[in-house]
Amino acid sequence: MTLSKSEIIDALTRWNRAWDEYDLDGVMALFHDDVLFDNWTGGRAKGKDNLRKAWGPWFANNGGFKFTEEDTFVDPEGGKVLFQWRLDWPSMEKGYEGKPEVRRGVDVMHFQDGKIIQKLTYAKTTIEIDGKRVTLTPEKP
Repeated sequence: MTLSKSEIIDALTRWNRAWDEYDLDGVMALFHDDVLFDNWTGGRAKGKDNLRKAWGPWFANNGGFKFTEEDTFVDPEGGKVLFQWRLDWPSMEKGYEGKPEVRRGVDVMHFQDGKIIQKLTYAKTTIEIDGKRVTLTPEKP
């Protein structure tokens, strides 16, 4: 099943609303059962059930985070979306725990059978914490 551009935009609108409402079921509704999620830390979840388990604790806190859509590019023929976002949340970065953080990134999403089959998330390595720019440094092994 191939979605038209307007169908993809409508699905993403419902999906973004579910994020705003901290509705994990609503967020999960757009994912394919065999989804592959690769996040900005390199963590991965394969399959809808594993993704739900990974995100469950985040949603259980009933918020504290807010994604804002900054730009979206839809390729309906290829079944692909480039979704640019801003995340506002309490920082989890060492030494900044709980302070207001702004993080920006993009999701590259691939659709199959009308659902997101792959979601690859990339984020900037310079973020804003408590109103100041902070460059993230990789952890040493």
